[in-house]
Amino acid sequence: MMAYHLPALLEESIAGLNLRPDGVYVDVTFGGGGHSRAILSHLSTGRLIAFDQDIDAAANIITDEKLIFLNQNFRFLKNNLRYLGYTEIDGLIADLGVSFHQFDIPERGFSFRSDAKLDMRMNREAALNAADILRTYEEEALAGLFYRYGELDNSRRIARAIIRTRNSNPILTVNDLVASVSGMVPPNQEHKFYAKLFQALRIEVNREMEALTDMLRQALQVLRPGGRLVVITYHSVEDRLVKNFIRTGNFEGLAEKDFYGNLIVPFRAVNKKVIMPSEREVSENSRARSARLRIAEKI
Repeated sequence: MMAYHLPALLEESIAGLNLRPDGVYVDVTFGGGGHSRAILSHLSTGRLIAFDQDIDAAANIITDEKLIFLNQNFRFLKNNLRYLGYTEIDGLIADLGVSFHQFDIPERGFSFRSDAKLDMRMNREAALNAADILRTYEEEALAGLFYRYGELDNSRRIARAIIRTRNSNPILTVNDLVASVSGMVPPNQEHKFYAKLFQALRIEVNREMEALTDMLRQALQVLRPGGRLVVITYHSVEDRLVKNFIRTGNFEGLAEKDFYGNLIVPFRAVNKKVIMPSEREVSENSRARSARLRIAEKI
């Protein structure tokens, strides 16, 4: 049976939380429960609050009185913690990767390897799916999201090809989309091209960047001084946001100074350089290859 999700950089990320047995921790991306299980093993009287907006993740809930599971988007972090009676936490972990389960269930539409309806919703209750975006967005909006979230240089040509196709035939499935842009694929880069294309659509469908920035702002508010922020990213768009936020407290990376010219920073970076998986981990879990870990401590 395929694992729901094999956590990348598990040992490094759990060590980065600097866990206390009586601490209060948050796993905002529960998924298959890999990080949560590791955290719970370190707690005695502590508490773990886990978030996941994908209802499929509820099947992996761990029977442990120290765990509270919330079927919620992590962008509602602060309100949910307040509802549970928590105003401060000791650490938060976010593994921003799409789970094996989401990639490997064809009907979810996350992968270009299997034909299926173009869905890509992490929350199946959400109104907008990938097919809706391809059907309704104008050329400029499509080009913008492919460039911004997929970092595709030929984004305008891709958008034009999609518009041209949908004017005669609806783009409803993975194969429909692949066929509509097949002429845009650079030589010998088919996998990379479609991975970026589908990444861009998935980010837009799930409003991932908005959710990430909302969560990080709230994490800063609820982390106690000395609390740890641990984030694993999988592409440069989200990693840039996390890096800038840790360094400057904003997402543009603009350093602010006080009246005396001292830098105002909310975090101390625990790892000065981004942590990457070892060759051994990549050989055992190829999907960890693009994982990047950043750890910060609130000042």
